[in-house]
Amino acid sequence: MAVDFEKLIKNMIMPLVVNPDDVMVKVLSTDGDTIIIQLLVNEADLGRVIGKGGRIANAMRTIVYAGASKEGKRVQIDIDAF
Repeated sequence: MAVDFEKLIKNMIMPLVVNPDDVMVKVLSTDGDTIIIQLLVNEADLGRVIGKGGRIANAMRTIVYAGASKEGKRVQIDIDAF
């Protein structure tokens, strides 16, 4: 069963942000064994998503990496604001 990374990341981020309508998750590339995911949030929510010292971003990456490793893939998450 394939992991829906877009849905997984969106479900983790939505409770954290003030502007949930501005959250966009895109899978940019699925070349070979690497999946590149871009997470775009409102500029006001960027600090909430990254967390103090990057703790929330690192925790989110750890969860996504665990799901990807079961499929033998690697995931790269790019977090940015617009």
